[in-house]
Amino acid sequence: MNLFKLRRPAPAAVEPKPAPAMAAVQPCGERLMPGSQQAPHVFVRGQGSWLWDNAGHAYLDFSQGCAVNSLGHSPSVLVKALGSQAQALINPGAGFASHALLDLAERLCQSTGSDQAYLLNSGSEACEGAIRLARKWGQLHRGGAYHIITASQACHGRSLGALSASDPLPCNRCEPGLPGFSKVPFNDLAALHAEVDSRTVAIMLEPIQGEAGVIPATREYLQGVQQLCRELGILLILDEVQTGVGRCGALLAEETYNVRADIITLGKGLGGGVPLAAMLARGSACCAEPGELQGSHHGNALMSAAGLAVLDTVLEPGFFEQVQDNGRHLRDGLSRLAGRYGQGEVRGQGLLWALQLRENDAQALLAEALHEGLLLSAAQADVLRFSPALTVSRGSIDEMLLRLARAFARLHARQHDRRAVTA
Repeated sequence: MNLFKLRRPAPAAVEPKPAPAMAAVQPCGERLMPGSQQAPHVFVRGQGSWLWDNAGHAYLDFSQGCAVNSLGHSPSVLVKALGSQAQALINPGAGFASHALLDLAERLCQSTGSDQAYLLNSGSEACEGAIRLARKWGQLHRGGAYHIITASQACHGRSLGALSASDPLPCNRCEPGLPGFSKVPFNDLAALHAEVDSRTVAIMLEPIQGEAGVIPATREYLQGVQQLCRELGILLILDEVQTGVGRCGALLAEETYNVRADIITLGKGLGGGVPLAAMLARGSACCAEPGELQGSHHGNALMSAAGLAVLDTVLEPGFFEQVQDNGRHLRDGLSRLAGRYGQGEVRGQGLLWALQLRENDAQALLAEALHEGLLLSAAQADVLRFSPALTVSRGSIDEMLLRLARAFARLHARQHDRRAVTA
């Protein structure tokens, strides 16, 4: 990609207004309440796979907000949809529908073979809603069963219920959990079966454990879980917040495993960068009554218009095939790098991949990659994660591999120098 064509002239500087006499001048970022660790960069513009900071430096983004920006930065289809909807209606208020909300629910159900959809603001809320819906189903169909089995190292979000269904990971450290959950090893069908009892209402899994290090379920395991749920009369909940909306080369990852869940949660890429999530239900799992799932501004008209724009794009003929093709190209390139620098396995699906490192060098590699103008994320201390835009080009993939190779070389040089000094 020619970066010179992507550069735009910086806007003319505006003379800042003087601060009020009584107000102390704060360094950049000090007014921001601490949440996640903030990098010093301030980004001012994005286009596709590229970001520019306020100093005019360009960065190739292969994280995309940990798979949030499904169509890349500021895609024209999303910009147009948001602009048009904002001129007509942004938010009619809690309890009132809009054409965008109704259209998105209809489109989600039609394209996924679901019966009902509930729109929310985040993947955490979608998983929380799935837990509530499953327990309501347990009251109606399984004698009040409420217990939900999840997998070790799962990460289903940051609300209290979703945290309780998750394992202690960097995404949810130190928060207390709620009762009614148990965890068994991932990809261990026997352990899962042994945990089911009369209290069990559902099994809740990620098809690919993203925060644990991009660990895919085996086909035999996920199909075995589906069969187990059918035989025992309990629900299967699939958390597709990270794997859905084309990330794995299909609209839902369940399609690639040839399974069918009772409840599915979506988030991240559904809004293409704006806060939007959904919970889908099928068959008897459609048992919620008005007010039971709660929420205030879920699925407002503006966010729903964004979801429709994303769905229209990923459902275009040939889109998923392109994701699969580019995913194979990315996988092969990462495998070559892993072999060259003595790293571990490459695992994933579609355009969600991880590179297992031989040591806990992920944070050091992120720093070296940043120096090379490359943005990545670390799923674990020894795992690099790659979740580029679903519209990424082969040229951008090749450019990323080149910059990552330079980052590996820089890291190895630093490690060699340290060993030489201590010798």
